[in-house]
Amino acid sequence: MKITRLTEHFAAEIAGVDIGAPLDDATWTAIRAALDEHSVLVFRGQTLDDERQIAFSERFGPLEKTRSMNPAAGTVFARQSNLDIKTGVRIPAEDRRMVYQLANMLWHSDSSFKSVGSLCSLLSARIVPPEGGATEFASARAAYPSLPDDLTRQAESLTVVHDFSWSRDQVRPGFFTEKERAEYPPVQHPLVRTNPVNGAKSLFLGAHASHVVGMPVEEGRALLARLLAHVTQPQFVYRHEWSEGELVIWDNRCVLHRATPFDAARYKRFMQRTTVGGDPREYAVAR
Repeated sequence: MKITRLTEHFAAEIAGVDIGAPLDDATWTAIRAALDEHSVLVFRGQTLDDERQIAFSERFGPLEKTRSMNPAAGTVFARQSNLDIKTGVRIPAEDRRMVYQLANMLWHSDSSFKSVGSLCSLLSARIVPPEGGATEFASARAAYPSLPDDLTRQAESLTVVHDFSWSRDQVRPGFFTEKERAEYPPVQHPLVRTNPVNGAKSLFLGAHASHVVGMPVEEGRALLARLLAHVTQPQFVYRHEWSEGELVIWDNRCVLHRATPFDAARYKRFMQRTTVGGDPREYAVAR
């Protein structure tokens, strides 16, 4: 197994491993340690199907099930695609399933809107358009040490409300029905998180972060926007241009990501994401 850094601050490619096959304990331990160290891991040239992706993903922990809003509801997959799951035909741009996915183009951390957020996500490329559709990752951990001192002091004392509905409202106000909003009520998380393995601090924010507890809503949102702008500076961002057969894992505790556009009316795209639930003990400590 060979690990190669992809940027100065974070992200690495792991070569020489077939993650679709059973892994010995030493290889698995090295992969798990690499996630804590590099935050984003890229595996190229894999031959994953759904069963193999699930088996590899479950090495990290129990998988989240997708609820009613996602086209793959009721499964352990969050499907990122412009193809109808039953017919394989391209979905029209105005279809609610496509509008739902537009919020993926906002910087976010998967499942931060849950009381127990995610450890990591694993996204595999099954069908990739010949152009467009890259995914960008921003390291809130790499950005943290360069925060101005006044912002660091302020951030360490703050709690943020994360709301799934808020992220979709930014794309289309009132997108969720009242029933859908009730599935994921707002939750609170500290703005600053600490990795339990290496002690590295990061900011926990993104599109699901609605406002700051104890601050006027607009003032809190302005602060969150300022912090997000700091985290997503080019030196803290890795842009991944996809090829079929690749799998990328990222640590949702300290990495934000966003989709970028592609010509969905012209090209097909099919990505399968599994999401590993976080450790309730870690979130209990964080709160």
